[in-house]
Order: sequence, then structure tokens, then C-alpha cells
Amino acid sequence: MFNPQIQFTADGSHTLYIPEIEEHYHSVNGAIQESLHVYIEAGLNHYSRLNSFETHRHIGHIDIHSINVLEFGFGTGLNAFLTIVEAEKRNLKINYTTIEKYPLPAAITNQLNYTKGFPEKFQSYFDKIHSCEWENFVKISDNFQIKKVQANFSDFQFEDNHDVIFYDAFAPDKQQEVWSQKIFDKIFQHTNPEGILTTYCAKGNIRRMIQSAGFFVERISGPPGKREMLRARKYI
Repeated sequence: MFNPQIQFTADGSHTLYIPEIEEHYHSVNGAIQESLHVYIEAGLNHYSRLNSFETHRHIGHIDIHSINVLEFGFGTGLNAFLTIVEAEKRNLKINYTTIEKYPLPAAITNQLNYTKGFPEKFQSYFDKIHSCEWENFVKISDNFQIKKVQANFSDFQFEDNHDVIFYDAFAPDKQQEVWSQKIFDKIFQHTNPEGILTTYCAKGNIRRMIQSAGFFVERISGPPGKREMLRARKYI
């Protein structure tokens, strides 16, 4: 079991450091900046723009569009929290599934400063995504529901197809087993046409595995402190 330590990153937001494997949960160059760049802008927002989720989303009381997001690595809940923020800002309906083998204790998550500067309701959203039950969808806001699954990545049983995948595992040199061809093959099989996968990792062997699974993969500009990242798309 890990014993994470809270640390500040360059943009003032927290990350966790794990001495046992000498690894951080987020970039020391800015945790929030990294999450916004890699997962929100390059992933969620890119997908929603490509697929016209900006307008004409409702007819009467019928919700026409929703986006199914799958996250590998719930961790501090930062990606989920920023997805809620984006869902509220842009009136996006999000079904968010996230996988985490080792959930963090409330003693740590209660100290994280990600909600600083946001309206008060977002603190309650952040608290609820951590305190809500696991293994079932829970409504956090009118636009966002979350299902937290406690499992190894390789053991995760896909029940639905997804539109956007956040691959936010620890670095390959720290946990090689979670960066496998088998996992990316399963992800591709359960990604909807035109679906998007993003990850901070830009290593050549990871790019080749994602390509081998069937995705079209591109290297794009990375977040502060990192030259490149990967974005993949499922063309059918």
C-alpha cells in the first residue's frame, strides 16, 4: 500500500508524491494545468467539438446527447472534478466511469486544494465524488454522474462503450503492467466510432501499442514541462 505525501506544483495546485515508487500523481509543473490540457481540452472538448455537442442538445425534456467518459486512474479525482466543471460550464451531459485499485483515504482528499477559486457548489461536487458509493452510478449534478470501480485495469469488465478515454496511469517505468497491448485492445473494442483517447505519455512503444489496437494516433503538444502527448481516435 502506498503512503502518498501532499505537495504543491508550479501552478499552486496539489499533487501527491509516492516515495515507494518515486512517482507523482500529477505533473510538478502544474497539476491542474496538466489535467486541463491533456484530458479536458485535448480529450473531452476536442471530442465534443468534433461531434457537435455544443448546440441543439435538447428537444423538450429529451436529452439527445450524452458523453460516456472512461478514466483509467481516478487517483485524486482531479480529472473527474474538472470534467464536472466543464459539464456545468458548457451544459454537457456526462456519464463518467473511473477505475482505481487503491482509493485514497478522506484524510488526504479532504486536504486537496483543487476547488479553490470555484463557486461553493463545486466543493460539494468534489466531496461527493470521493464520498459516494463505488460500483454504481451516482448523480453528482444535473449534468454529471459517476461510477467508481475498484479494480486492476486488466481486470476491468466493460459493460458499455465509451466516447472519451482518459488514460492517466502511473508512468510505464513505474507500473509497466498497466501499459499493455491487451488493455489497449480491450479499450479499442469498447470505444465508440470517432471516440478519443488521450494520455500524457508520448513514449514510442506506447504509441505503437495504441496504433496496433486500431486507433489513429497523433503526437500533439504536451502540457507545461512536457513537449508532447498522445491523442488517439477510432475511425470506422
